Amino acid sequence: MSAPAAVSLLRDHLLQRQLKGETHVLLRPGLLAAAQDLKNRKVREPEPPPAPVALVETPSEEARVILDNPPEPTKPGTDLLPVTGGTNAEKIASLAAMAETWEPARKLGTLRETMVFSVGDANARLMLIGEAPGFEEERQREPFVGPAGQKLTQILKAMGLERSQVYISNICKFRPAIENQGTGNRAPTEVEMAACLPFVLTEIDVIRPQVIVALGGTALKGLGIEGSVSRLRGRFHEFRGTPVMVTYHPSYILREEKMGGGMGTKRQVWEDMLQVMEKLGMPINDKQRGYFKAR
Repeated sequence: MSAPAAVSLLRDHLLQRQLKGETHVLLRPGLLAAAQDLKNRKVREPEPPPAPVALVETPSEEARVILDNPPEPTKPGTDLLPVTGGTNAEKIASLAAMAETWEPARKLGTLRETMVFSVGDANARLMLIGEAPGFEEERQREPFVGPAGQKLTQILKAMGLERSQVYISNICKFRPAIENQGTGNRAPTEVEMAACLPFVLTEIDVIRPQVIVALGGTALKGLGIEGSVSRLRGRFHEFRGTPVMVTYHPSYILREEKMGGGMGTKRQVWEDMLQVMEKLGMPINDKQRGYFKAR
């Protein structure tokens, strides 16, 4: 390897360590002197030697942008991603931009190309997490806009909330691919969820919601919460210090309605949402408390 190439690799390595928050590098005794000696040597190459390279080289344009706007360092012991921006909205936007070309997800070859990140208030007290974008979500590039999304919007309105007042995301940021896809959808695999999980964890860290609602079994599994929705719903759990209410995914409600059992499922989901409202200190009127009670 030529000396310039070695210097370039070393520069990139040191830049990556700087982005992680490191400010010092330990050197073995004599290494600094050897580096200085290497700098002072004349490098003989088969081709005309390049111009001398200084120990501190002028950063590339890409590196200069990063150095001028350093991302927040990842916290020790976590798997959070570095974010840029002064406000929560700017930080979420930087995460979405990173997700567009996220190699761990792209290289799987089992996810479609269009990235669908999140929607809503980056300062919301309530965060809802689903599984993955479907046909309509991919087409509109927004989570929960298909039939299940319309059902979720109805639930939020019954709580007295608009979509713009909450933060809605998915465990997987790309629509899982299937053969002859059309409008068909499938749940993401554990590998696909793991590839996108750093984004969800960082979203939670940025938003700092007072309550998280995990919509369905896939969201549960993605967050590492063991158990079924039927067993875990109805009470709060905890994820990294944040209360989590587990409830059925809106698509499950739609399936139950088609099979004639939707009323019971809707009642259970509403009971879960009432607990969420109470946890958030939201006012609950008699009409809301009386939903689904026997007439």
